[in-house]
Amino acid sequence: MSNQKNILQNAFAAALAVADPQKIVPEYLAKIFANSPPQKKCLIVGAGKASASMASALERFAKQHWPNTELEGIVLTRYGHGSPTEYIEIIEAGHPVPDQAGMDGAKAILHSVNQLNPGDVLIVLVSGGGSSLLTLPQAGISMEDMRTTTQALLRCGAPIEEMNIVRKHLSAILGGNLARAGMQRGARIEALLISDVTGDQPADIGSGPCAADYSSYQDALAILTKHQLDEISIPASVLNHLQKGLAGLIPETLKEHDLQNAPVRNHVIATAYKSLEAAADYVRSEGYEPIILGDTITGEAKEVGSDQAKLAKELIDKHDGSKPLALISGGECTVTLPAGIKGRGGRCSEFLLSLFVETGHISQLAALAADTDGIDGSEKNAGAWFTPELREASKSKGINPNEFLGVHDCYGFFAELDALVETGPTLTNVNDFRIILLN
Repeated sequence: MSNQKNILQNAFAAALAVADPQKIVPEYLAKIFANSPPQKKCLIVGAGKASASMASALERFAKQHWPNTELEGIVLTRYGHGSPTEYIEIIEAGHPVPDQAGMDGAKAILHSVNQLNPGDVLIVLVSGGGSSLLTLPQAGISMEDMRTTTQALLRCGAPIEEMNIVRKHLSAILGGNLARAGMQRGARIEALLISDVTGDQPADIGSGPCAADYSSYQDALAILTKHQLDEISIPASVLNHLQKGLAGLIPETLKEHDLQNAPVRNHVIATAYKSLEAAADYVRSEGYEPIILGDTITGEAKEVGSDQAKLAKELIDKHDGSKPLALISGGECTVTLPAGIKGRGGRCSEFLLSLFVETGHISQLAALAADTDGIDGSEKNAGAWFTPELREASKSKGINPNEFLGVHDCYGFFAELDALVETGPTLTNVNDFRIILLN
């Protein structure tokens, strides 16, 4: 196989390395607590696909630098994403559809925060996936109702930003409610965030359990209306709660004025763009001219693949050929499945198969697309890759990419060609990673 395959895989590895919690968590803890380390109790809570790895990194740092501090905590992560800890309990739970384990864990987290005393320190570890893992419904909303609402939003193809606005307004923890509970106990609150969202705003990362929220009950209801989700697909308890919020009968999520002079800080310690820059540095060392298209590319995965195919063609036509090009991008696409189609794979593999179909005329193009958390959609692969040699293999085997794309079976196509990216859980999450090599 050509050197292009190695370059694709090494670029992805570089993107993951710069977001490794084992490296970045100790670095930020040293800065945050340089002049004021925890003196009494330190409670560590959190949620996300990277949160368990963040917790184990924090424990190691604390043992070395805070030997006299009382350390305890609870962190929720997705099944299969655990990491060894001694003082912090790791609970694995359902994602993206929440389950009872997640609800019980979220309830335990809120209970622990409500036991804090003035002078205690609350450290909150949040990464992508935190929104569904920290599912603790407001009074009157059942776990089953939350699951039904999440599934309806997933099925209609609502962007993750819209899903999280709805979830914030149904949650006892998200939308700043966790910080609200800690502030009421007089605790100092430091949140460490690994961003998997466009814009890297603390309010959007894991639906901002410790951040001021810019959205409203009105926004949440407008999203349901936009996607034609009504009493047929959304439980009555959810709709009633949102209507009460709109009427001012229950409190809004945390706002900026609530945080004035409050001992609450949010620290974004890893972002998609930093990972794209790391990949760019790597391909530059291999003689490529990197072009970072941005970390905020969203939309239907199939359409984004088609758009980047057109861009690749334009750049090839204009390029002087002095150096090969590498187009690097991030962001989170969506896949909307037609009725009756289950599909196999995820948004990264679907982007890549669309790109494959649209670039059959570009002989030297190679590409990789993968989710940095190690899981792309419905299967266990992170994504997929292809090179010119793999395109020839698909022709010789008579594997028609259009047939697979038509039924959203991107996993099946790349599995047939042994071209899946399989990392297992990476224990980090800075959204999707895409790279196109133009030789």
